[in-house]
Amino acid sequence: MATDRSTRTPRVRAKADRQAALLREAARLFAARGFDGVSLEDLGAAVGVTGPAIYRHFASKQALLGAILVRVSEELLDGGRAVEAETPAPAERLDRLIAYHVDFALSGADVIRVQDRDLPSLSEQDRRTVRTLQRAYVGVWVETLADLRPESSPDELRVRALASFGLINSTPYSLRGGPRPLPDQAVRGILESMARAALTV
Repeated sequence: MATDRSTRTPRVRAKADRQAALLREAARLFAARGFDGVSLEDLGAAVGVTGPAIYRHFASKQALLGAILVRVSEELLDGGRAVEAETPAPAERLDRLIAYHVDFALSGADVIRVQDRDLPSLSEQDRRTVRTLQRAYVGVWVETLADLRPESSPDELRVRALASFGLINSTPYSLRGGPRPLPDQAVRGILESMARAALTV
């Protein structure tokens, strides 16, 4: 069955657009106030509907949080696996993984903050799903690092990968609202070079 946006009816497109807006605005509000600090009415107002209208798209506020974090974990893993499949040379693959993750951090700072702070608010099933996807994504990095550092244990390589994620993920959101924020391109260069040094030193 065709799923291209151009083949959908206006009603279906409108529903998909509203759902996408809910996910985007929920991530923004959760990042700013925390999951418990955002009401259904807040979410509805952000996209121009009443609070109860959200139930047309998600069963609950918790389900909305789950949709945000499961989807971003799926997208991150899919992107990492695509880099892995397309780049046989380990050094180039690592550079592409770093660039990919930096792009993700710069464009998804709200979602990263929500994940760091509100993961315990997920349902048990969604939390397990996110953790499984995250472990698989770390595995992509560990396999690449193992090709470059065969003398290192998988546990050591996992520490290196997670430390680089911490470096990359924490920076874009922290820069928001600063007196003289650097342009993304400058931040990207700094993060890529620091992550590469941390992973390969």
